[in-house]
Amino acid sequence: MEAIKKKMQMLKLDKENALDRAEQAEAEQKQAEERSKQLEDELAAMQKKLKGTEDELDKYSEALKDAQEKLELAEKKAADLLRGHSGSQSSVGYPGCISLPHNTWGHIRTTTVA
Repeated sequence: MEAIKKKMQMLKLDKENALDRAEQAEAEQKQAEERSKQLEDELAAMQKKLKGTEDELDKYSEALKDAQEKLELAEKKAADLLRGHSGSQSSVGYPGCISLPHNTWGHIRTTTVA
C-alpha cells in the first residue's frame, strides 16, 4: 500500500512538472509568435521603403539620362560652332561679340608692382 501511495505521489509530481513545462512552452510560443509578427511588420515596412527608393532611383536615372543627352547635344553644337569659326574669330561666334585676330593680345606684357 505504501508503494502505491509513493507511486501516486510521483505520478502527481510528474503531472505538475509536465503542466509547468507545457505552460512555459506556451508562453515561449506566444513570445515567438509576437516576435515573428513584429519582424513581418518590419519586413513589410522595409519592402515599402525599398520600393520607394527603387522608384526614386528610376526617376533620377531617367533625369540623368536626359541631362546627358542634352549635354551631348550642346557639346556637339559647340564643337560645330568652333569648327565653323576657327581661325577667323576669337569669340566662338556668339552674337554681339567682336571678332579679333588670335594674335591681337600677343604684344601685351605684364608687369608686377613692387
